[in-house]
Amino acid sequence: MNILLVDDHAVVRQGYSSLLRALLPAMEVREAATGEEALIRVQESVPHLVIMDFGLPGISGLETTRRLRQRLPQLRILFFSMHDELPLVRQALDAGATGYLTKCSAPQVLIEAVRRVLAGHAYIEQPLATQLACHQDASDPRLHSMTQRELEIFVMLAKGTPARQIAEQLSISSKTVSNHLTLLKSKLQVSSHAELVHLGIDMGVVRKAG
Repeated sequence: MNILLVDDHAVVRQGYSSLLRALLPAMEVREAATGEEALIRVQESVPHLVIMDFGLPGISGLETTRRLRQRLPQLRILFFSMHDELPLVRQALDAGATGYLTKCSAPQVLIEAVRRVLAGHAYIEQPLATQLACHQDASDPRLHSMTQRELEIFVMLAKGTPARQIAEQLSISSKTVSNHLTLLKSKLQVSSHAELVHLGIDMGVVRKAG
């Protein structure tokens, strides 16, 4: 059996590849740094499982997942992301992901998720599964008007991430972040970054501290 691990950060990708090979020695692990590269790798050889990062440069993890599932409806895709916000988890599942867990998970949780998804089961990290169950109908309709990238930037901004850091983490230019923020302000009818942050908290895209 083989796994395709998709992550744009080389150190992170290689670290988790080594972990998977060590704890699942019978598994072949291949790597891709971008959504575009993932599409090529899958075309070359269909994996049993794709482990997908959310924030990829170019084609996002969400869009890559959609394209892969259109080509291969039975392909199993497990999101492994730094994001734990419910709107992003919902988008991943809507795009066709079979499971979702965060990068703060312990190694044994990742291995359990891989085993369960390979066995044909869905897997959502327990805290996220509980939140989804408790807030199934709580999604603000304004979130649905955003593109995938706008929602990702909106969530990061609401968490207090500076625009320059958002650009670095998403591997996009500061100008691109600025353009997205301008569109978000227009869509949400606010005039400042501070208002966007407060609105994000009010809409429940991030949890309040304390």
